[in-house]
Amino acid sequence: MCGIVGYTGTREAAPILLDGLSRLEYRGYDSAGLAIRNGTELARVVKATGKLKNLAEKTDNGRSLPGTCGIGHTRWATHGEPNQTNAHPHVSGNARRSASGPVESDVVGVHNGIIENFEELKQKLLNNGYQFYSGTDTEVVIKLVDYYYKKYKIGPVDAINRMMVRVKGSYALVLMFRDYPGEIYAARKDSPMIIGVTGEESFAASDVPAILKYTRTVYYMGNLECARMIPGSVTFYDLNGDEVQKDTTEITWDAESAEKGGFEHFMIKEIHEQPKAMHDTLNSIIRDGRIDLSGAELTDEILQKTSQVYIVACGSAWHAGMAGQYVIEDLAELPVRVELASEFRYRKLLLEKDALVIVISQSGETADSLAALRIAREKGIRTLAVVNVVGSTIAREADHVLYTLAGPEIAVATTKAYCAQLAAMYCLALQMALVRGRLDPERYTAMIEELLTIPDKIEKVLEDKGRIQWFSSKFANAQDVFFIGRGLDYAISLEGSLKMKEVSYIHSESYAAGELKHGTISLVEDNTLVIGVLTQNDLIEKTTSNMTECKARGAYLMGLTSYGNYSIEDVADFTIYVPKTDSHFVGSLAVVPLQLLGYYTGVARGLDVDKPRNLAKSVTVE
Repeated sequence: MCGIVGYTGTREAAPILLDGLSRLEYRGYDSAGLAIRNGTELARVVKATGKLKNLAEKTDNGRSLPGTCGIGHTRWATHGEPNQTNAHPHVSGNARRSASGPVESDVVGVHNGIIENFEELKQKLLNNGYQFYSGTDTEVVIKLVDYYYKKYKIGPVDAINRMMVRVKGSYALVLMFRDYPGEIYAARKDSPMIIGVTGEESFAASDVPAILKYTRTVYYMGNLECARMIPGSVTFYDLNGDEVQKDTTEITWDAESAEKGGFEHFMIKEIHEQPKAMHDTLNSIIRDGRIDLSGAELTDEILQKTSQVYIVACGSAWHAGMAGQYVIEDLAELPVRVELASEFRYRKLLLEKDALVIVISQSGETADSLAALRIAREKGIRTLAVVNVVGSTIAREADHVLYTLAGPEIAVATTKAYCAQLAAMYCLALQMALVRGRLDPERYTAMIEELLTIPDKIEKVLEDKGRIQWFSSKFANAQDVFFIGRGLDYAISLEGSLKMKEVSYIHSESYAAGELKHGTISLVEDNTLVIGVLTQNDLIEKTTSNMTECKARGAYLMGLTSYGNYSIEDVADFTIYVPKTDSHFVGSLAVVPLQLLGYYTGVARGLDVDKPRNLAKSVTVE
C-alpha cells in the first residue's frame, strides 16, 4: 500500500527520493512527504496532499531541500483522514504542521502498516508528557522510539528493538536520528522492506522498482529485524541487538520492465505482456515435454499422498484459485476448497493432515494471505506459495515455492500476474492428475503441447482489441454490468467483473448463471449490459438460456465464446470470439477481452486506470 524510499550517500537525496516515490505511485496513496538532512543540520520536513507532483512542485523537484540523507513516503490513509498533518514523515516533537524549515525533533520517520495497540501506547506516552498533533498510529510509534531512546539513554538499534517488542501489528519503519547524521535505520514486521547498496550509497524501499534505477543488489529484511544504513553499507540486527549475516539478491529483471515502453498506461502494456508472462512461467516448469516441479521441491510422492487441496488467496489471486479448483477437481479428481484468506484466518477449519494449502499472491506480502500461511504451518499442514516476487515473505515462509515469471507489475489492477497464476495452476493440476493415475501419459503429453500454444493464442486475442475498444465506448456510461457464466466460465466472469469495477468505477457483479433466477434477475432492466462467458461446450446451452431470460427483460447482451460457437450470435447483440483450445485452459484466453473491456471503459470515462481511487497494489494491512 504506502510507499517508502530512503537514501544516504554522496548525491542530493531529495531528487532521488522523489524519483523513487514516483516508481511506487502504483501502490496507491493520498499524500506524500520528504525529510532531508544536510550534514549535521536538523532535518527539514515537507509534505503535500494529493499527487506526488504537488510535493515535487513544493520542493522545486527536490532542489530546495539540500542534503545527502533523507526519507520519503507516499501515504494511503488508514488511521487519520488524508490531509497534510497526517501525511508522513512524522516527528517525535510537537510540530502541528508540515515544516518547510528545520524540525526540532530527535527522531523523524515514515511507516507502512498498522499499529494495532496504538491507543494503549498513545496513552502511555501522554502520561509521560508527550503531545500529539496528528491522528495517525505512525506518530505514536515514532514517539515510542523517542521515549525509549531518551529514557534508557541507548542507541538507535536498542531503542528500535524495545519498540518492536512493545508494538503489536505490522510495520515497515524507516527512521533518522538527530544525533546520527548520515545514518538511516529501518525495522520490519509483516510489511515488505528491502535495502539496496552500491558504491558509497545505500537505499531503503518498500518495493524494488523504487531503487532499481540505482542498484540491483538488495537485501530482503527478515521479520523483527532492524537495519543501520550508512553510505555504501548496511548492518542487520535481531531483537537481541546481535548482528545478523544476510546474503544479497541480484534483481535480474530489466528496469525497462517497470517503464511504460510507449504504451499510454501500464495496464495496457501489461495486458500485452501476458503472452510473455505465460510463456516464461510455463517454460520454467515444463522441461522436455513434462512438468518438472523439482524447483518447488514438490515430489510425485507428495502429490500422490495429498488428500485435499485448500487454495487461499485474495482478490484476483482468489479468482485464479477458483479457476484452479475447477481444473484440479476435473483432472486430478482431488477435492479442492478455495478460501478467501481474510476468512480462512478466522475460521476454525478442520484441515486434514495430508492436505496441501496453496497460497497465491502476486506480491508475496499480502497480509491476510501471509496470516493464513502461518496458520496452516502452525497446524503442521504442508504449504505451497505461488508468488511473483522472489524473496518475498510468503515465498520465504512457505514449505514450497512455485514462482510465476510475470516480471514487475505496476498497474494496480492485475493482468499479467493473474495470467501467470493460471499457468501455474494448470501445471499443478496436470501433474497431480498424472501421478494420481487420473490422466494417461498420452493425454498428459497432448495437454502439455496444447498448453504451450496458449501464449500465441493470447496474441491472436489481442489483435481484436479494436472491436472491444469500440464496444467499451458505446457502454462507457453504463450504470450496472452483470457477468454470468457456469463452471470455469463463472470463475473467469468473477475476474472480468472485478476488472470492470476496479478501473471504470461502474457497478459490476458476477453471478453463476443458474443463480440469476434466485433474485438477481430483478435488477435487469432496459439496456442493462449482461456479459455471458460461454466457452465450456457442455454448459453453453444452459448459459445461453439464462442470457435469453435477461434479454426478455430488456438487457443488452454481449457474448464471449470460442470460434465455432456462432449460434451465440442468434442471442447476443455483440459477440467476441477467442481461439479454440482445451476447455481447461480457455480461461487464459477468455479473460483477455474482459481485461480490455475494463481498461477501455475506464479510459473512455477519463479515469486513471493505473491508479484507481482507494485501491493499492499490495494490501499489506488487514
